Amino acid sequence: MRPLALLLLLCAPALAADRLNILFVFADDWGRYASAYAKIDGKPTLNDAISTPNVDRLAREGVLFRRAFVNSPSCTPCRSSLLSGRYFFNTGQAAILNGAVWDASIPSYPLLLRDAGYHIGKSYKIWSPGTPNDAPFGGQQYAYEKAGRAPNNFSEETEKLLAQGVTVAQARSQILDQVRGNFDAFLAARKPDQPWLYQFGTTTTHRTWIKGSGKAHWGIDPDALKGKMPGFLPDVPEIREDVADYLGECQAVDACLGVLLAELEASGELERTVIVASGDHGMPGVPHGKCDLYDHGTSVTLAIRFPGGKPGRVIDDIVRIPDLCPTFLEIGGVNPPPALYGRSLLPILKSEQQGQIAPSHDWAILGRERHVASAREGNLPYPMRALRKTDFLYIRNFEPDRWPMGDPSEATEAELEGNTRAGYADMDASPTKAWIIRHQNDPEWKPYFDRALGKRPGEELYDLSKDPDQLDNVADHPEYAAKKKELSEELTGKLEAANDPRLAADPVFEHAPYTNGEPEKQKKPRP
Repeated sequence: MRPLALLLLLCAPALAADRLNILFVFADDWGRYASAYAKIDGKPTLNDAISTPNVDRLAREGVLFRRAFVNSPSCTPCRSSLLSGRYFFNTGQAAILNGAVWDASIPSYPLLLRDAGYHIGKSYKIWSPGTPNDAPFGGQQYAYEKAGRAPNNFSEETEKLLAQGVTVAQARSQILDQVRGNFDAFLAARKPDQPWLYQFGTTTTHRTWIKGSGKAHWGIDPDALKGKMPGFLPDVPEIREDVADYLGECQAVDACLGVLLAELEASGELERTVIVASGDHGMPGVPHGKCDLYDHGTSVTLAIRFPGGKPGRVIDDIVRIPDLCPTFLEIGGVNPPPALYGRSLLPILKSEQQGQIAPSHDWAILGRERHVASAREGNLPYPMRALRKTDFLYIRNFEPDRWPMGDPSEATEAELEGNTRAGYADMDASPTKAWIIRHQNDPEWKPYFDRALGKRPGEELYDLSKDPDQLDNVADHPEYAAKKKELSEELTGKLEAANDPRLAADPVFEHAPYTNGEPEKQKKPRP
């Protein structure tokens, strides 16, 4: 055993009573959707149509963050950044999805907490799909999933149970029993008075899900979304239904959170536990969402209940999901590793203030390299970086001649709805994607297609005070020239300070193992 780990282990009994437990609900593809946000959005939004009483409880009894952003809107790089507290581009081969490899020399908060005496455990997804050992969480030895995996696919599992003759309420109860069983098994496995970290990583908000399930399973009427759709989504019945189904899966995440809260109360652990609810990026299979650096792709729910903290506060500081790494470590009494992007949120959680607490907390770096390996020939990335400020979003597209959502290809409508790799592969397959492609030559809807799937300029700039949906790129407007220059220089300075490999003359992300090493061959656009 390492000397530091041994010392921490010897000290653990004395420290255990002073250290809080950590319950972390981190759902795949769960963006900024919770009914708590409806009260602070200031205008009609999709949050008006969703009901998340358990997230709302965290906000009421704790803190709700208005502006929480992931570092990268793709599951693996986002989670690599979360687990390490680093920028995603400083995590080596963990900065991509397909082909991800965790660098064992990079510390992760679960293992640091484990070495400090915490009982750690997880259910479902933690890091990268297709990597069986969940290396940054210590492998499957810490998995608690024997009660079942149905909470990962709530609508599909509900339909299976409905086919057996049960009601929707009975099906829901049976699925949630698995959440309870897994969590109870985790709690039963710890030593007396041992502090713990439990991470619940449902993937139910990741596609696919059952068409019509939002209304059938959760009572979300697609017609209730009319007039509330963001400007980048066509306000038509097919897409409203798709969004309603997604919001239903968000309510499923909330239902799982409710079970965990109830178990905490029953065990008497509620007031010894920090409870965090969030997601790894925005909605999949739609414009401006997953894989995009617009707010719909990078802004996520973040609600935290901190024992003893002043409740009911809304925080306007820009916070970053990698901030949770040093936050969890500080809660556990562990010194964070050097060179982190994240900064501890504990001062905010212990504060009695609300609104903008720290004026310096007014920026976040966003970015991506490669999502689906087959999106572009040669497995080439679509490199992007962005600076999100309070009132502006500046995006730099390093290779504007490439297709941002992947190369076009011929595909049937069924393939576009059911096969992620059928075309424009960095946007998940969905009814919304199929509808937009089907209407790409309709003059009324062509702008939606071009904005979502067409090529983009080298720079984008959005004035959020006037354009919250980020539809009007003002990067070439003369009146914004000074602001664009200022934000461009600020972004470059922050990336240079962080040693971003993308700024090198020959970036590593352009070569194997990040690509297959073949030269770029652009496909012709589909007629």
